[in-house]
Amino acid sequence: MAKKKKNHASAATAALQELESAGIAYTTYIYEHNADHMADGFGLEGAAQLDVPADRIYKTLLVDVGEKPGERMVTVIVPVTCHVNLKAVASTFSAKKAHMADPQMAQRSTGYVVGGISPFGHKNPHETVLDTSAKQHTTILVSGGKRGLSIEVKPIDLIGQLNAKITEVADRGSHPR
Repeated sequence: MAKKKKNHASAATAALQELESAGIAYTTYIYEHNADHMADGFGLEGAAQLDVPADRIYKTLLVDVGEKPGERMVTVIVPVTCHVNLKAVASTFSAKKAHMADPQMAQRSTGYVVGGISPFGHKNPHETVLDTSAKQHTTILVSGGKRGLSIEVKPIDLIGQLNAKITEVADRGSHPR
């Protein structure tokens, strides 16, 4: 059963700590992660349990745009209803090519487990891009730093805090794995 919380006595993840330190308003949403339902993905699982339109839930992915593996990873935030357009990401960061970061490298670099990677509170900060579709929403939900924890923030606050670029990096014609 999903639960919704408003205010927080203490921030439990690095993501929440960053938002608290920056004075950014947010709301947390907690739901029970069920590994048996992973065919739909973490974001769609959260959308179903939280009764939130899936197009308001965004996934945080690490993409490698470096010449050598792990040399230059960037954070890409796209709707859970879409895949990331790797050509658009490469173009956004003036790279020759882009590919999904190795999951182990992503975990080491961010300090989060795959499926719980938040755009906030990374151990090693990364350049960030948010898909332009976020501008159509007053608020969006992103991972709060662990599986089953989402945080609702204003896109403008996310952009400001992370100095994020905003451009079209979602492949709208695709559906997530």
